[in-house]
Amino acid sequence: MWAPWRMAYVSAEHDHEFEGPRCVFCDLPMQGDDARALILARGEHCFVIMNAFPYASGHLMVVPYAHLDRLTDLTPEALAEMMELARAAQQVLSDAMKPHGFNLGMNQGSAAGAGIADHLHLHLVPRWSGDTNFMPVTGDVRVMPQSLEESYALLKPGFGA
Repeated sequence: MWAPWRMAYVSAEHDHEFEGPRCVFCDLPMQGDDARALILARGEHCFVIMNAFPYASGHLMVVPYAHLDRLTDLTPEALAEMMELARAAQQVLSDAMKPHGFNLGMNQGSAAGAGIADHLHLHLVPRWSGDTNFMPVTGDVRVMPQSLEESYALLKPGFGA
């Protein structure tokens, strides 16, 4: 099993009460280096980013630029774009990685399991028949057959320039 992301995660200080510029989802789009930030695509209201601590290879998120914590707070335009980007991301993942299925979801609030509870985001997790989906639950380990950089290089062309 290979979990290269785990050491960075467990050794980092985690303050899940983000405010203003301390929010990773607010900071990353402002870095100016989308490849370093793992941002695959940008829209007017939302962006598509790879999860730096993925559950599976190709684990993406659609994130609004607005620092909001509830789906009900999104504007109709941002909500529509979030779904359009999710649909486009699912197609790119299908074409590039050939998964057998997908998990899509949002955890709103710490009580619901949100790791970053103060900034709404939609997860897209590609799944394969016979994958190791039990590992995160039973062993707190994820089996990753591909590095983030390899996944980024595979997926980026599907999102265009």
